[in-house]
Amino acid sequence: MKLAVTLAFTAALATAPLALAEEAKSDAASKEVTGEIVDIMCYVDHNATGAKHAECGEKCIKNGGPVGILSDGKAYLVVGAHKPMNDELAPLAGKTVTLKGKMASNGGISMLENAEIVKK
Repeated sequence: MKLAVTLAFTAALATAPLALAEEAKSDAASKEVTGEIVDIMCYVDHNATGAKHAECGEKCIKNGGPVGILSDGKAYLVVGAHKPMNDELAPLAGKTVTLKGKMASNGGISMLENAEIVKK
């Protein structure tokens, strides 16, 4: 019995790093996300979204605040090709757009990187 418990415990310890590595994995394939452009500060702090918050959101994004896209109740941080997209996305605050980029997640944060605006 002790041997069985020891083997089970050893197996659990051996596979735990694999589970953690899976959480930090990024999906290299390009994804399209359609949703509302939000400034992450106001969204996280007081759930600010929609047309009522568009003017404030645009100001916050123009001033360098982090920008995101809210899609199906999930917020994603948005960055361009290793640089912010604030100038491009600020006028779109509160509006629904489609972005395309590489999805990555780690430590509870999800990000759309190398993002670009999809023209429809």
